[in-house]
Amino acid sequence: MPVKVLAFAGSPRRSGNSETLLDWMLASMAQEKDVTIEKIPLTEADINPCRGCNACEKLNRCIQRDGMDRWHDKIIEADCIVLSSPIFCMGLASQVKALVDRAQVFRSRKYVLKLPVVPPERKGKRLGVFLATAGQTWPHVFDGAVPSVKCFYHVIEIRDADISYLMINGVDEKGAITHHPTAKADAEKLGISVIAELKKRLSEGIIP
Repeated sequence: MPVKVLAFAGSPRRSGNSETLLDWMLASMAQEKDVTIEKIPLTEADINPCRGCNACEKLNRCIQRDGMDRWHDKIIEADCIVLSSPIFCMGLASQVKALVDRAQVFRSRKYVLKLPVVPPERKGKRLGVFLATAGQTWPHVFDGAVPSVKCFYHVIEIRDADISYLMINGVDEKGAITHHPTAKADAEKLGISVIAELKKRLSEGIIP
């Protein structure tokens, strides 16, 4: 059963800690059969901020014509959607937040227009992954980012129970994550387990 993975690399600093974590996980996924992966650096994705105009509540689409024209359909089509982000000022990097905010069109479709975001038969079969890195070692350093991530996944029909998290703190300088004792192994293990679960759901057609 083919599996489509769509991954957004959210850091403005290419090949930094959060993107390295993402690459480790994607590499493990790519070793599995029948897996296609598309990775999008958000610095190159041409996603404008949401204007808050609420036109999507009537049009069922955004009035802006930018990169989201492409990513919108890919978000719907993917079996697994991965977000990676560094933590900036206790929250998501602005590039990731722009993507999250532009998911307003899905919120309008789901709650205002009462239209399906994905076909009913695909509900419960999609998974989300959030990968994050932070320089601070505070235990609450990720707390500000997680609600936005949950909101994003919720409006694109990925349930809270179907979101996996890998969040590594205490890695500040570029490349610091390569010295972390467990980050690479944890990312690789997560990638393998996510693909295994997706293949099970897609092949059995069971919504747990």
